[in-house]
Amino acid sequence: MSLTKMWNENKSQFLDKSIKQIISFAGDGNLRDDSQTSIEIREFLRNINSDALANYAEQCLMDKFDDSGLVLQDIVNEIGHRLGFAVSHGRYRGSRNHSGHDGIWTDENGNSIIIEVKTTDVYRIDLNTIANYRTILSKEDLLKKGNSSMLIIVGRQDTGDLEAQIRGSKHAWEMRLISVEALLKMLHLKEEMGDPLIINKIHQILIPCEFTRLDKIVDIAFAVVEDVKQEEETEENRDEIGEKSKKFTPVNFNDACIQRIEKNLKITLVKQSRALFASPDGTMRIICIVSRLYVRSKGYWFAFHPHQQKFLLDAQKSYVSFGCGNPKTLFLIPLKEFTPWLENCNQTKKEKGIYWHIIIHQVDNNYKMIGRKGSTNFDITKYFVND
Repeated sequence: MSLTKMWNENKSQFLDKSIKQIISFAGDGNLRDDSQTSIEIREFLRNINSDALANYAEQCLMDKFDDSGLVLQDIVNEIGHRLGFAVSHGRYRGSRNHSGHDGIWTDENGNSIIIEVKTTDVYRIDLNTIANYRTILSKEDLLKKGNSSMLIIVGRQDTGDLEAQIRGSKHAWEMRLISVEALLKMLHLKEEMGDPLIINKIHQILIPCEFTRLDKIVDIAFAVVEDVKQEEETEENRDEIGEKSKKFTPVNFNDACIQRIEKNLKITLVKQSRALFASPDGTMRIICIVSRLYVRSKGYWFAFHPHQQKFLLDAQKSYVSFGCGNPKTLFLIPLKEFTPWLENCNQTKKEKGIYWHIIIHQVDNNYKMIGRKGSTNFDITKYFVND
């Protein structure tokens, strides 16, 4: 039985297992290039949540074991995938016929980053060797040299000597350095943002650029603050349900709803942003948005955004899910059945776009989406998620 199948059938058996133990369950238990063990470990990492990724990365750094550096390489590449890069894995060990790079990350603008993962910077790193990977990969048409750079990812934050080494080298304008911890913070930021497009700005941090002018850094900070501000505004501005004046802290039980959906659909879902989730292979996508009960109107209010719709449209199969007050009152609606309903919804138009107002009321034993005045309500009772 493959490692991923074991995971999907009984996740609890992995809770107290170290990454070293998990490797022993995969293939023949030995990590080698192009091995079944490597295939199963990478597939397993694709299925787990970011907290587990962080935990396994820490184990690789703190509890050294055979092949811990190779597993860390796979973990780092999985982080790159979740940050929105197209990731091409490198090899565990270089050879005469293969470059020794650890991975290539390419963004949607065609910029490629050659990854070098180091568990420590105790030993001096040959920057010329890393730079030579770039030349080799360019000749093999795996990237365009003019649109590429190098990123060294280290397992510790005390990297003063290595930073000085890079600054004093001829590669200073083509090479950057980041810790595994900082990379995980970037992933956490992406998962907490409502708009996944913000990550395109964050990508720019990893690409060497001249920071005498600080506009790009300010743009990133502004985008994050604006995302939080929009969430607060949509939570306050409830004209349709008559509770505009009172401010509430936005509710957050999306992850609990997703756990029920995973059980219902018998599938693993990986968090992409605050409300966006996808199967590990990307063929299924789900948006999960939640609402508290608005007492005066006795209903639930949700904002549905165009970027969420686009995210769903790019998958073979997609659902919209609504958590009403708590994870137990949960609806899961196929996108193709939900989309026509948007024509009946009120919209809020803002400078940076629009969003639709989704209102759900309980009517006796049924639940209905309430459209604008004069439209027909949409009975969603049959989409209620039962355990």
